[in-house]
Amino acid sequence: MSVARFEIFSKVVELGSFTKAAERLNMTQSAVSHAVAGLESEWGITLLIRDRKKGLILTEVGQKTLIYMREILNQMEKIKQEVAFASNLEAGTIRIGSFASATSCILPKIISKFHKKHPNIEFVFFEGTYEEIIEWFETGVIDIGIVVQQNMNTKLNVLPLIKDKMVVAFPEGHRFQDEKTIDIQDLQEEPFIMPKGGYRTHVDEIFSQAKIKPLVRFEVQDCATIASMVQEGLGITIGPELFLKDQPKIKIGNLKELNWRSVALAYPSIQCASPAVQAFLIVAQGIFTNENESHPN
Repeated sequence: MSVARFEIFSKVVELGSFTKAAERLNMTQSAVSHAVAGLESEWGITLLIRDRKKGLILTEVGQKTLIYMREILNQMEKIKQEVAFASNLEAGTIRIGSFASATSCILPKIISKFHKKHPNIEFVFFEGTYEEIIEWFETGVIDIGIVVQQNMNTKLNVLPLIKDKMVVAFPEGHRFQDEKTIDIQDLQEEPFIMPKGGYRTHVDEIFSQAKIKPLVRFEVQDCATIASMVQEGLGITIGPELFLKDQPKIKIGNLKELNWRSVALAYPSIQCASPAVQAFLIVAQGIFTNENESHPN
């Protein structure tokens, strides 16, 4: 009962009016007045002075006790949120959209740590292109998506995860194999496999900055197909290290002028996110903040 009185008293002081406090708390004015009077009677002190000209004035003891009342109310709010949070996490589902390399390289790390804290939460995965992930947000299919920030033209919120380096990929035995770094100018005469979607804008930007045009032999949509064509010696390509580093029979090399793409978790609104999604974002932020600090670019 005392905590309820603290809330009422704090609201009266905040709004400077018994009437306004009653309206805000959905109570009658007499009930609000009775609660404040009850506190004063219980403690044998005067907390508020009602002055016709100046309105409500806090006494010295009223000012001091109000600080402690608000501290108690803040702690009670935290307890209430934690209890609600825990109970809501007893069961639930998080729907995640991702592209292939992120599904294999980023998600397992987050889910493993999250599952230890919240073992009853289930996951549903949707894997597709960057464009499909954005569309899934718009149609309400997913709660969270792994995206490339440079490709986003939406109002989604983002939590940065990693910076994924763009590298040159070539088959085993290629002349680039012994090079520590590769000059973009050296790619001019090489048959090039150009991605049609996804990270095409990054590749175009690299060539544009160097003011050269690649010798495009093939334009291919699917990343796995591009990797297979490189393996077979049909050409070289530029792509994200996150994907290319794990492809068999492919070698990768760094460009002299490094180029990065930012990979992030996207979500519509933290206020509207379920407790499970909020917890997932917290876990992801903890993992990748620590990693980025340990391995600065």
